[in-house]
Amino acid sequence: MQSLDEFATGKLAALEEQTLRRRLVETLRTGGAATVRRGRTLISFCCNDYLNLSQHPAVIAAAVAAVREHGVGSGASRLITGNHPLFAKLEGRLAGLKGSEDCCVFGSGYLANTGIIPALVGPEDLIVLDELSHACLWSGARLSRATILPFRHNDVAHARALLAEHRRRHPHALIATDGVFSMDGDLAPLPALSRLAQDHNAWLMTDDAHGLGVIGGGRGSAFAHGAPVEVPLHMGTLSKAVGTYGGYLCASHAVCELMRNRARTLVYSTGLPPAIVAAAIAALDVIENEPAYAARPLHKAKAFTRSLGLPEAESPIVPVILGSAERAITAARLLEEEGFLVAPIRPPTVPEGTARLRFTFSAEQPDAAVERLANVVRDNIMAAAS
Repeated sequence: MQSLDEFATGKLAALEEQTLRRRLVETLRTGGAATVRRGRTLISFCCNDYLNLSQHPAVIAAAVAAVREHGVGSGASRLITGNHPLFAKLEGRLAGLKGSEDCCVFGSGYLANTGIIPALVGPEDLIVLDELSHACLWSGARLSRATILPFRHNDVAHARALLAEHRRRHPHALIATDGVFSMDGDLAPLPALSRLAQDHNAWLMTDDAHGLGVIGGGRGSAFAHGAPVEVPLHMGTLSKAVGTYGGYLCASHAVCELMRNRARTLVYSTGLPPAIVAAAIAALDVIENEPAYAARPLHKAKAFTRSLGLPEAESPIVPVILGSAERAITAARLLEEEGFLVAPIRPPTVPEGTARLRFTFSAEQPDAAVERLANVVRDNIMAAAS
């Protein structure tokens, strides 16, 4: 035990020295965009619950009703205890939203990506991956033991060059990217990547965790470029705009059946609780039936970027890059003093030298608060950084 504790203490000290140690801070979400931290009520601009559906009355009611009818837990893997009827309903709704034949729901987004990719590609295959893709795409790629070639962020020409040079050596190839990049808020060039995949007989996979519900009329990043983009592997999560928990893959029936048989993170994981599945279905009702409400987060993000003279927001995520971890932490503390909760994002979540404030916008944030936040950032943070 002594050597183990010495190891852990040394690692923590090294993180502390680099201003990279993280600590959990007790924070209570109290409704809408309000949170309570250290005894103060703050307006949150760091939550991924973009539509505040985790606190929507209809979503809560669906979860409560499911708990009363079906209990709390699901008991075991869906292949062991049997598939609860609510799963079929949720998967049908997601498939319809994405225009896919079928859908397979996982326990989380991370479980989805670490299960999907190794079930599709193996050691002899090729993965061409945007360098800024989410950590779980990287984890799934590494678990597959395929050859991984990162391409420069959103650089289709670089991806094309990699495929032209390496594709012929591998029986199968996967192009993987975020649909909306979680730290930068920009969109992947999916129309061009889709054409590239077709040209090289590769399979295109998008992680649309931050797109579903808030862009493309609520249908996500493949529907945010004019005409729908052909994406055979739509992956995403239920824990962001949907406000619940879980991950999914929308694809052909054959691919989803393969996941149910060979995705280890599905086969060997306990299924989502019925209440979570019921809540996700209710949340999809809101997204599909209230398009003006679903459009609010992006409208607020665009107002924020206009006020600061930044490039127009493409999603509800807006970064303000400050460079060093110390500057990001100092800026976040300043905003907390002003009544705003904004997380400083540091390496390894983002590349060295790009520590930032990551602002996320949600439906229930007051417009006046967005305006005041922009004024504080412009006058106290961006001015000091220039």
